[in-house]
Amino acid sequence: MNACISTASLVVLLIMISANRLCCEAQQCRPSGRIIGKKPPAGECNQENDSECCVEGKTYTTYKCSPAVSSNTKAELTLNSFEKGGDGGGPSACDNKYHSDDTPVVALSTGWFNNMSRCLHNVTITANGKSVVAMVVDECDSTMGCDQDHDFQPPCPNNIVDASKAVWKALGVPHSQWGGLQITWADA
Repeated sequence: MNACISTASLVVLLIMISANRLCCEAQQCRPSGRIIGKKPPAGECNQENDSECCVEGKTYTTYKCSPAVSSNTKAELTLNSFEKGGDGGGPSACDNKYHSDDTPVVALSTGWFNNMSRCLHNVTITANGKSVVAMVVDECDSTMGCDQDHDFQPPCPNNIVDASKAVWKALGVPHSQWGGLQITWADA
């Protein structure tokens, strides 16, 4: 009987520890606020690469953080043009330059961008059975959006690697599937 009680107690203890761990991991990156969408002025939201424009009255969640970085960080890969006139908006934050769509470059969500600490460093992106090295040149702002500085697009989610066409090509993703893909990434 005592062995059954001890085993049951141990199982309950392990469940409590697991639940507490999940709770704490989930709390590591909580929303930091909200933005209410405003209708962009006519022709002011660049929808290249199927970019979303802010919707009048819609609530968008903002984040100052991103999930913890590991050697196999899960993220969503999105498509962005870093060229002048592209849907990425102005020049890249890291070097104040535009970059060719044929160059493997990325923007990371605010938490991963980490106050520019990853600027001009390489990351390795893995998906579709392939890997590619790309340079971090910009932030995918998770804290602000729906304004002229952000091309009237919503704030980025906190788990985005926003990549040039070169990254998508290197991963061998069919063009018809470009835009959103589950990936893993790590600092190179």
